[in-house]
Amino acid sequence: MRRSGLLTAVFALAVGIVGIAVAFGASPGAAQPQPRAHVYLLRGLLKIFSLGMDSLAEELKGRDVDATVHGYSEWQTLADQAAADYKARKEAPIILIGHSLGADSVMEMAAYLGRKGVPVALVVPFDGTKSFEVSNNVARVLNLTHSGTYFSMRGGPGFHGTLATVDVSSDPTIDHINIDKSPRLHERVVAEVLAVVGNHKSAPVKNRNGADARTAKPATLPEQGGSRQNADNHAPPPPKPPAGTQPLHTEDIQN
Repeated sequence: MRRSGLLTAVFALAVGIVGIAVAFGASPGAAQPQPRAHVYLLRGLLKIFSLGMDSLAEELKGRDVDATVHGYSEWQTLADQAAADYKARKEAPIILIGHSLGADSVMEMAAYLGRKGVPVALVVPFDGTKSFEVSNNVARVLNLTHSGTYFSMRGGPGFHGTLATVDVSSDPTIDHINIDKSPRLHERVVAEVLAVVGNHKSAPVKNRNGADARTAKPATLPEQGGSRQNADNHAPPPPKPPAGTQPLHTEDIQN
């Protein structure tokens, strides 16, 4: 009899807790908030250059995309926070954009996130100052360069994403200082970001448990020709190009 009364009391308490949750709008089995895309934009030297990163961030915010601007030297602190937010299901997909030294930093940030098992959906370096191999956790790189082939960008070991290089060195109105402010490059970048965000919203969230990013299957972006591999299929990856060859895909924006 005493045991029966105890069970009745426990049941009544459970019903009461559920009732309180419903009263405050937390219905049982309610869907958890989905992680939100975050675009990190990194400036180059000092705070008086790379202001195109600020205006690009405002354009993205106007499209309801979270975008924050930082100094290039902050990349590791940002990466640690991004990794924590990703694994807590607060943030995804992750998009990295940078100019000059900031372009170098977003490539390093992407590789660092890969070592933490975090995928990066899109990286956009505006005229970086070094050559890089793209880490295998990156789904897509849009390399915007005024340096021609002086600094190379190519897929690193295990990279199965897409890499597009847009060389604007033939445009006399664009140089290293102002490439980050080019309206037509901004238009291209905004379109790429919105494609990533749109694909993310239309597909179920996957692999949010911090698993190794090399096993992630990020959706590929629409691309104008060139080489592309859809990471959701099971076809074998294309062979890695030998050292010294051209990047996977090269585009030119006409003047």
